[in-house]
Amino acid sequence: MPLTKLKMPKTKINKKFLIAGLLASNCLLANEYFDEKILQDNRVEIFNLQKEQAIEDSSKLKKDWINPIIFKYKKEYGSDDEFETTSISVDQPIFKSGGIYQAIKYANSSFDYANLDIDQQKKELIKTALNLLFNIHKINLNIQKSELLVKNAQIDVQRKKEQVLNGFLDSSYLDNALLTLNDTKISLADLKYQKKQLENSFDNLSSKKYTELELPKFKLFSQEEYLKDNFEILKAQSLIEKNYNFKNMTIAKYLPTFSAYYTHANIHNSDKVITSPNTTNYGLYVSMPLDIRTFNDIQSNKIEYLKSKLSLKNKISDETATYKSAFEKVSMIEEKISIINEDLKVYDSILEVMMQEKEAQIKTQSDYDTLKNSSEIKKLDVKTYYFFVL
Repeated sequence: MPLTKLKMPKTKINKKFLIAGLLASNCLLANEYFDEKILQDNRVEIFNLQKEQAIEDSSKLKKDWINPIIFKYKKEYGSDDEFETTSISVDQPIFKSGGIYQAIKYANSSFDYANLDIDQQKKELIKTALNLLFNIHKINLNIQKSELLVKNAQIDVQRKKEQVLNGFLDSSYLDNALLTLNDTKISLADLKYQKKQLENSFDNLSSKKYTELELPKFKLFSQEEYLKDNFEILKAQSLIEKNYNFKNMTIAKYLPTFSAYYTHANIHNSDKVITSPNTTNYGLYVSMPLDIRTFNDIQSNKIEYLKSKLSLKNKISDETATYKSAFEKVSMIEEKISIINEDLKVYDSILEVMMQEKEAQIKTQSDYDTLKNSSEIKKLDVKTYYFFVL
């Protein structure tokens, strides 16, 4: 039976949902499924503060080319009198061969990259919380399966006990049945413990109980959409822009810079009497560093820029493979469900016959219950595959 047609008691397993779920954490398109309300307020606040910090860091970078105004106070102690000097000066580049423009562009691209990185970190944390949420629901199904296995083991123990007491079987068969019952009970206890661990991990990330939240229902998006709005690819593209602007900044650093300067100073003695005229100097000058490391510095940043361009190609290739793997995984899940559905058809046909034989007192109630429980376990297996979405 196709996955898109398989009906579940509470939900419908849909290939679209499975594909989107497998890919959603890497894609901006999936924001609607990754609601930050699932997280604790203090964790969300950390991401908000990181964004505010990114804004401030970007603003600081944009102003890095502006030199500070220097105020200077100096007091000199001589044999005759004390002298105080106060001065104010500024030495400000007004043209850096394109470096100022590139510095502003670099600040903007740095902010874009940081912003994407923060969004991805937040989505990864939300994905972790959702993963825990899905796994809790999945383990609930496994607990139900384990409880049915315990029931079957108990039926088998009772059956073996009667057969041993009636002399039809050796006691070793009863021992084996008891061991199987013991193992299934231990497995059930382990699952319940694992569920508690998952709940604790979920509570550590979320301020809500898992029972208060509904599982998201995903929808299908195309490979083109996935690659277009993919975090890893967007970050790689942003890194190219960032490295390109930094490369140009580095080149401009070694080109002529035109600067303006201004200095004003006055000197007076301890009686506040000016001992020399105020001095004011201002003007323009051109400077250019002559550094033997210039070529190495520029080439190193060019190489970093080229590496980021190649990295983008690799990211596109990696994410394309991820998208294809998601479809292959869903095909595998479909195949497994198809196999289980074939088994369920066999179970249904046998159960119909056993019901008739039970009414005719050919089969016992325990025989029927054992097979019925096995059939229910298979149905739970199908439902469990729904929780492979993340």
